[in-house]
Amino acid sequence: MAILENIRKRTTVLILIIGLALFAFVISGVFSSNNFAGGGKVGSAVAEVNGESISIDDFRRQVETASRQFGPNFSSTQLVNTVYDREVRKTILNQQFEDLGIDVESDQIIEFVKTSGYAQIPDFLDENGIFNEEVFKSAIADWKVNDPLRYEAWLQDEQAIIEAAKERLYFNLIKGGVGATLTEGEFDYKLANEKVDIQYVRVPYTSIADSTIEVSKSEIQAYISNHQKEFEQERARDVRFIYFEEKPSAEDENAVKEAITSLLGDTVEYNEDNDTTDTIPGFRSTTDMAAFLDRNSDTKYDTIYKRKNELPAIAADTLMAMNVGEVYGPYKDGNFFKVSKVMDRKANGTVKASHILFTWEGAERANPSITRTKEEAEAKAKEILAEAKKEGAIFTSLAREHSDGPSAPRGGDLGYFEEGVMADEFNDFCFGNPVGTIGLVETQFGFHIIKVDDKQDVLRVATLSREIEPSEETINTLFTNATKFEMSALDAEPENFGDIARESSYTVRPVNKIKEMDENLPGLGSQRSIVQWAFNEETSVGDIRRFNVNNGYAVVQLTKKYKKGLMTPEDASATALPEIRKELKAERIMAANQGKAMDAIASDNNVSLSSATSVTLKAPTLAGAGREPLVVGTAFALNQDQTSGLIKGESGVYMVKVTKKEDAPAMENFSTYANSLRTSAANRVNTGVYNALKDKAEIEDNRAVFY
Repeated sequence: MAILENIRKRTTVLILIIGLALFAFVISGVFSSNNFAGGGKVGSAVAEVNGESISIDDFRRQVETASRQFGPNFSSTQLVNTVYDREVRKTILNQQFEDLGIDVESDQIIEFVKTSGYAQIPDFLDENGIFNEEVFKSAIADWKVNDPLRYEAWLQDEQAIIEAAKERLYFNLIKGGVGATLTEGEFDYKLANEKVDIQYVRVPYTSIADSTIEVSKSEIQAYISNHQKEFEQERARDVRFIYFEEKPSAEDENAVKEAITSLLGDTVEYNEDNDTTDTIPGFRSTTDMAAFLDRNSDTKYDTIYKRKNELPAIAADTLMAMNVGEVYGPYKDGNFFKVSKVMDRKANGTVKASHILFTWEGAERANPSITRTKEEAEAKAKEILAEAKKEGAIFTSLAREHSDGPSAPRGGDLGYFEEGVMADEFNDFCFGNPVGTIGLVETQFGFHIIKVDDKQDVLRVATLSREIEPSEETINTLFTNATKFEMSALDAEPENFGDIARESSYTVRPVNKIKEMDENLPGLGSQRSIVQWAFNEETSVGDIRRFNVNNGYAVVQLTKKYKKGLMTPEDASATALPEIRKELKAERIMAANQGKAMDAIASDNNVSLSSATSVTLKAPTLAGAGREPLVVGTAFALNQDQTSGLIKGESGVYMVKVTKKEDAPAMENFSTYANSLRTSAANRVNTGVYNALKDKAEIEDNRAVFY
């Protein structure tokens, strides 16, 4: 009672303390972020497109809908990325629609439905099975009154139809301005049909060793500045990791092997209650195999007869050669130790056959296009049977040419089958005749010319199996090793991560240029938490952390951060250096060969004169040298028998001489080529226009804040 009295006296103080604690909790949640990818960002927009927000609440609802639509095959990150791309596209295009005043009315929606898959919905069709506008309107009105759930679903579909109709209208307006003149058609025709023959000499860039070309950091920086588009990069991270995989040890394997071996023979058990000893049958002698495997095996008794290629590959040859009652094993098959016993054998229990089918109009499963009578089908079958029995006849070719069956493209091959699978007459012929027999039978499907290709025995096999799994001791040791390595790496300098791993014979695996919304890491699979950690603003280069991953642990180190923008000379060197060296090599080769004739260039550089015939501007490729558009373009600018100067090509420095020029054959009208250009341009509108709008848009991507 005294305690309760003290609490009552201090009620006001307690309320104040609790209130302050709750307030502090809320405030701490506002000003701090425990989200790995948070980076200090706070807000309710998963993205902003040209200043327009995409609400995270709406976005999450879209992701939930997509999850139901795509099912378990899509990971959460794949769903997020799919919905994000769709919502950004919708936002960008809707901004265009609003600026241009593009909208659709009810009649336009109906016109769109007519030309879409919605026009096949049975509720929208009249008695003739044709889409009817009035039936369509009536069905929607009926749903609204009598089927609210379906009506709500339709409203969502209708919104998608409106968006699709706007897109069609928008892109059609742009396509209306896309064209090609007859002059453009003529030009395209000449690009493909004007030809030159040339003689050329090429001094390849590979004739100068890369080691002789020195490139400074300032030269790389200058190259980046002059080719900025090629060296733009997104935020990225490099990591390296050690994977401690949870897998069985050699001791674990031996333990499973010994356990399965101990089950082969009979065992004697002492019955304390009766003071007697009982003999427990083992795998070899048990008379109730199904019950034995239920008690002792990771797989149950399979009573189905199997042919050779359906048995474990590692044991198939041995099992097929064994007698009934014999036992093979233990043997290792994948992640299992197994022992197999042949329970029964059926000689020639499976047959491989091919057939040529001649069906008739009205026969069971006959193609509707078949119009021949039964008599005509039989006559044709007998005719081809005679062909098939001739010496040297190729049965597969006859089947491809004449068979009405679905196996015709495979040369009539039906594969292996057991008794009772095929129609009775077909079955009896195949199992009642030796391999190589060809004959004719009739079934409800038609007349079959059958060839018996092969026969095999089938076995019923009982298999005692145990999965090889890591023991608790192995799992504990793995955890200890991962923790020890993590602690050693944390105590050392960041750059010593690799040295510490090598001391323990661990393999270091690098993963470079991880993007902020990546999910899969090579060697580890789906590891979103590692990516989030790497992009967390609080994670510094050199930081190390251990993660629980699939079947084990990964000790991960962040090794590099890449900022959004232009690459640094160090990051760009792998791409820039070869191009810079090529430029410098070209200058050196051209300086050394200035003023020389083709023969002299060939002789002085130990290369041969080459030739190329029927070269066109549309396919500017030289045999033995590859694609060389500048070289080919220069050749077309020369007159016949004229020689060029030195040309800086893709693979070397060239000099060319035109030996023949051939004009394109005269044409009266180039409308076909103009139409082809117009169609090609129109086909690129949807993708090209959207990509251009997206490139120009200001997009703030906050996905990593929420996912």
